[in-house]
Amino acid sequence: MSFSIPTKRIATKAHLDEFLHSSAYEDYIGYIERLNDAVKNLKIDSTIEMSNNVTSIVNILDTISGWIDEIPPVENSKSRFGNPAFRTFYDRLEKSIGTLFNELIPKEAIPEVAVYFCESFGNRTRIDYGTGHEANFMAWLLCLEKLKVIDSKDDAAVVLRVFVRYIQVMRRLQFQYWLEPAGSHGVWGLDDYHFLPFLFGSAQLLDHKYIKPKSIHDQDVVEQFYKSYMYLGCIHFINNIKTSATLRWHSPMLDDISACKTWAKVNQGMMKMYKAEVLGKLPIMQHFMFGSLIHFTGGEAFTDNHEESCGHVHTTVESDNNADREYPECCGIPVPSAIAAAAASKRTSNFRPLPFD
Repeated sequence: MSFSIPTKRIATKAHLDEFLHSSAYEDYIGYIERLNDAVKNLKIDSTIEMSNNVTSIVNILDTISGWIDEIPPVENSKSRFGNPAFRTFYDRLEKSIGTLFNELIPKEAIPEVAVYFCESFGNRTRIDYGTGHEANFMAWLLCLEKLKVIDSKDDAAVVLRVFVRYIQVMRRLQFQYWLEPAGSHGVWGLDDYHFLPFLFGSAQLLDHKYIKPKSIHDQDVVEQFYKSYMYLGCIHFINNIKTSATLRWHSPMLDDISACKTWAKVNQGMMKMYKAEVLGKLPIMQHFMFGSLIHFTGGEAFTDNHEESCGHVHTTVESDNNADREYPECCGIPVPSAIAAAAASKRTSNFRPLPFD
């Protein structure tokens, strides 16, 4: 099999529509749906089998987590925006790919899968992170399956061991380097950075006898079970960062979802939302890349022309209809990290609280 460096192919709404009806889309969303099914009614700490390759992937993430301790943030106390030390971390990640993947991935495939892996940790230039980067991590895992590094028997471990560890690493990066949310203020009122922990987390709680969707408002329940269920882990994270008001004020979507009677309803809604608000959004998918493993021949290959002040790439591909192009709502409006805002408010009273803190 020949491998190729992934390139961007989605620049217009017409391109995106092609993707949404492609085999590449079916491969990706089919993988997400399969992983979702694999963790129904399972806790993070449930006893599950782990293959040697899954263990190796977790070890890679452990190694990367260790780098965060070795690369402290630089003095940047007057800014709420991303810390420049993140670029040092990112450079180390890129330079270490060969060593990290040496015994896991066929050598000839490393350049292709490395693109997805590096994109999983955020953007070096903008020092931000969002659901598009999270999608790159899932694309990386899908590539590993296509390379037969992992298979369907690993699905539960991929979510409960690998993905959970990835989220833990990303939370550390978000706190250490104040990564900006890539987009607006959480977009759906879920989490400024992640979506899939809510999807997989609602699957974990599917038939729970006592924990219901409304239980997210019970602090004792959240504190007792956040380490066992991703959904509650996300609520715990939000509560610790956005402490100035209730979920109803700073996370209205989560508050609305908590009115659902069953987790099955929540899980179904999360899947629909992921398809519509992540995979169906041009500002996110214009950055997604395709190679030989995740193959999409539609759209039009392009190279980045330049990045505007907002950091989003405005490509050189032209549309026959200007209405076919969609730019992110946040263009020109840098969005500081809520983590940074919370830290700043503790440090000094000179900063005004952000409206979404």
